Amino acid sequence: MKKSSFNDSWLVKKGSANPLMEMFRPSESSPLLVDLPYDAMIAEEQDADTKNQGQTGFYPGKTYHYIKKFFVPDEWAGGHALLEIEGAYMQARVFVNGDYAGGHPHGYSNFYIDLDHFLRYDSENEIDVLVNNSELNSRWYSGSGLYRNVNILTSGSVYIKEDGVRFLTPEADSEVAAVAVSIDIANVSNTSRRTTIETVITTPDGNVACVETSVVHLFSSSDLTVRQRMYIKNPCLWDCENPNLYQYTVKVLDGDAVLDEVSGTFGIRSLSLDPVRGLRLNGKSVKLRGACIHHDNGVIGANTYYRAEERRCLQLKAAGFNCIRSAHNPISKAMLEACDRHGMLVMDELSDMWTRPKNTNDYAQYFPDYWEKDVELMVGKDFNHPSVIMYCIGNEIQEISTANGAALNRKIAEKFKREDPSRYTTNALNGLIAVMQDLGKILADITGITPEEMAQKASSANSGESTGSDELNGMMNVMEGPVADAIASHPIMTEKLEEAAGALDIAGYNYLTGRHELDGTIRPNRIVLGTETFPPDIARLWGIVKRNPHVIGDMTWTGYDYLGEAGIGVFQYEGKTAFSATFPDKAAYVGDIDLIGYRRPISFLRETVFGLRKEPYISVERINRNGQKPGKTSWMHKDAISSWTWPGFEGEPASIDVFSDADEVELSLNGKSFGKQPAGESNGFVAHFNIPYASGTLTATAVRNETPCESYSLQTAESAVALNIDIDRPNLSAGLPDLAYVTITLEDKNGLQNLFESQEIKISVEGCGKLLGFGSADPKSPNSYQNTAWTTYDGYLLAVVRSSGEAGEIRVKISSNVCGETEKVIVVS
Repeated sequence: MKKSSFNDSWLVKKGSANPLMEMFRPSESSPLLVDLPYDAMIAEEQDADTKNQGQTGFYPGKTYHYIKKFFVPDEWAGGHALLEIEGAYMQARVFVNGDYAGGHPHGYSNFYIDLDHFLRYDSENEIDVLVNNSELNSRWYSGSGLYRNVNILTSGSVYIKEDGVRFLTPEADSEVAAVAVSIDIANVSNTSRRTTIETVITTPDGNVACVETSVVHLFSSSDLTVRQRMYIKNPCLWDCENPNLYQYTVKVLDGDAVLDEVSGTFGIRSLSLDPVRGLRLNGKSVKLRGACIHHDNGVIGANTYYRAEERRCLQLKAAGFNCIRSAHNPISKAMLEACDRHGMLVMDELSDMWTRPKNTNDYAQYFPDYWEKDVELMVGKDFNHPSVIMYCIGNEIQEISTANGAALNRKIAEKFKREDPSRYTTNALNGLIAVMQDLGKILADITGITPEEMAQKASSANSGESTGSDELNGMMNVMEGPVADAIASHPIMTEKLEEAAGALDIAGYNYLTGRHELDGTIRPNRIVLGTETFPPDIARLWGIVKRNPHVIGDMTWTGYDYLGEAGIGVFQYEGKTAFSATFPDKAAYVGDIDLIGYRRPISFLRETVFGLRKEPYISVERINRNGQKPGKTSWMHKDAISSWTWPGFEGEPASIDVFSDADEVELSLNGKSFGKQPAGESNGFVAHFNIPYASGTLTATAVRNETPCESYSLQTAESAVALNIDIDRPNLSAGLPDLAYVTITLEDKNGLQNLFESQEIKISVEGCGKLLGFGSADPKSPNSYQNTAWTTYDGYLLAVVRSSGEAGEIRVKISSNVCGETEKVIVVS
């Protein structure tokens, strides 16, 4: 089927109490003309009174009515047309020319609408998409409306079905690869045809690798599956370092006439899994250096553009990750494409809940009726993507330890296996949820704490109002340290998790580090993955991964900061309780990489722990917070930054961590040594120093076998006098809309970056583009990402500029009262 973008020129109406009624009577509300994707939520004002509270970052949800008028030519008659919606949050209902054509309640599944019985040929047609995000339904920022691409697929009466070409490489090594392809074909005409199905595969450098044809008789009003098997000599295998992609074209031919044609990419690679050698990709052992991520793209909200997803993928890979977990929903097609191209492994995830809700109106009310369709859609989306190596069937499912919950776990896992036997299954199991009814007894066994005392601890951890599953997050502090390990390894925990874990290829454990090694002893055939873990525990976690082949990796929460779950990682001062979101908190602030793409110190510690960094890294706790003890959660590392610019704090004590895999680290300031401190694995890869602050050059030197080696320096900046503007892609291609990311920093007269100083920066965009989002990584800012004036935070701001697709210039003007105005030009050609 021919696939065309259907993103341009939609009308959007917001906030109607009954958008369905608006379709049949005049409306007084003024619609907004937009191009998709259009996340309506990010354009709204935060609301202190929203029922969502900090879960969505105080962004309220509404109802939305998207309207598209388009002309349907007469030649479409007798053929087949589909509307594809890659993501609509949520409860989407689609009407065509006033008639209901279909829909889907899941806010993250892509889905298709058959248009054949609704279109008016040689006429103007109208599609109305109604979505409802007005109820309390999400634990994080969801976005609203048509926030992913919308496409239209058209064909004649004989066509290859949607997601109907599926490639497998059942045997693959460096000498030869077997390629098996299945092709689903339909004939909706009243005429039978004798056709030829031709598959052409080309190599990553564009040469024809193989061709296969099959003669097939297509009977009238019928469909069938054609299977072909081909062999490619000396294949270019796909892996993280060499993400080789083959191109395929499948044609349905009637003589020389092409009845339908589908093209795409796939990768040749093999997967194997066992407790002796762990996970292997193309026969080589791979440990998953994993990052959990949510779906939003920071200052542009949930809007899903290929470049936005590619940028996150590349930044995560540059930070040392080789795998992402799509938490807690099916990943976007754009992110899958980016991961394929750049060698990032993917764990795709089905849902955050099954039958028991975590919020009043969440997907639990639809899951029992729709989960099988969701699995089919998710597998159809993922099948040809070599980056996808496993499916996660749920996250912290509340009913997982009941008989019916375990039975549903087995049923969902089996459904995935029937749809795709080539990939592995897991489930992100939360032990605290599984043993909640027995937690008092477990704690009494371990520490002598009574159930009544446990209830008091939980109440204390959640003082003040909390919403939805924030209460559980507040209690997660119980799951760190020696007590947490004892809970994780308790016989009751083993009993409660046994049936669910036993039905999966990989036992996925959230915050159950004490089970990772234990399972290798009591269940020698079990494979374990830390599906969600606390970031500060990375040195210990990775040690367990390295020592145990049955433990195949670790997935930190999180690799990239996200909107919603506000306050989970915010350092609360002034006596405030940790994880107590107050208006206008909007971000979680727990990512290794912050909301605008700047790597925080924990990211460099992780890179060192992974063995990917030899140069030391200096992390300085904020000197301006000396003497203030923050409230913090188990997800938080230290309130630190890599800066040696603290004007006004001369002589104040500075607490410094240096991350290094070396035996020792020596620290010096302006050439004066402050001695050496042990580092390396036996010290958690951290050397700690306390010195008085003075301006100048701070240098950390790795010492290996008593020999100075790599070094890293910070230099004190003077007052900022200039704006540094970095555009990631100053040249964009004309055609489809594209994005350029503009990073703004403050510099002194010597070109040194000043992270301490803050300035209000203003921006304007003119020409063949527009400003899509603008802001900082500050999780507590009351400002809107739609505004054109923001104050720098930790020295940074980010603007996202969207081209219209037309050739020409985009002029970006950036100014501050102190540093003056700078103009940059983005060329679209």
